[in-house]
Amino acid sequence: MANNLEALETWAAVLLDRLEPGERGKLSRSIGQELRRSQQRRVIAQENPDGTKFAPRKQRNLRAKRGRIRRKLAMFKKLPSARYLKVNGDSKSVTVGFTGRIARIANIHQYGLSDRAERGAPSVRYEKRKVLGLNNSAIDLIRDQILIGLHK
Repeated sequence: MANNLEALETWAAVLLDRLEPGERGKLSRSIGQELRRSQQRRVIAQENPDGTKFAPRKQRNLRAKRGRIRRKLAMFKKLPSARYLKVNGDSKSVTVGFTGRIARIANIHQYGLSDRAERGAPSVRYEKRKVLGLNNSAIDLIRDQILIGLHK
């Protein structure tokens, strides 16, 4: 996978040098938007970049709680929305990532770190869930977007 990314980088560098900085900026933003869409689909499907499913949520006994019983919610329901998953692109780079408090939560799940679910709760180690990551289809998507951008 890393070799594919390096090969894409060397191939694209030659082609992108031919473009004006403004055109490169437009192309990088369109690549970023397509990458965000692919990451959103993957997170909604709750899959890691390699195609495996996310580790399941910890089972909770909701019947023991007082008040209304909530239905089972999907993990990361709001996380992939454009409100939290941001794209930044200019003539030199493209970034797709989370901002603010959501970035901290995504980072904890991405690397399987420890955190408290809420104030006063015990510290819990979360399972690794690759929220952001590239796979071969994302690399193909980048390659296709570069070719489409060069032919405009």
